[in-house]
Amino acid sequence: MREEAGGWAYLLASKRFGTLYLGSTRDLVKRAYEHREGLLGGFTRKYGVKLLVWYEAFDSVAAAYAREQQMKKWKRDWKIALIEEKNLYWEDLYPALIRFGAP
Repeated sequence: MREEAGGWAYLLASKRFGTLYLGSTRDLVKRAYEHREGLLGGFTRKYGVKLLVWYEAFDSVAAAYAREQQMKKWKRDWKIALIEEKNLYWEDLYPALIRFGAP
């Protein structure tokens, strides 16, 4: 039986209190880079949603996806509160991932 790799749920923003995007992935650094550079078509490129403002680690991609689906049902205010618990000023967390290595 193959052990499933870990996963991440994440929130991107266009700016502080701007447009939000919620996703999940196996490779957070790669996916954040793809969003930042506009390599992924669709919502994030159309609305300029590039700032990584929140993320959470999970033991599996399935668990990260389940968290994403749970949070998609949340009110916007709840997502903002989650971001501001650890990132009050909505700083872009991506540079720290690159500087200090992937979490």
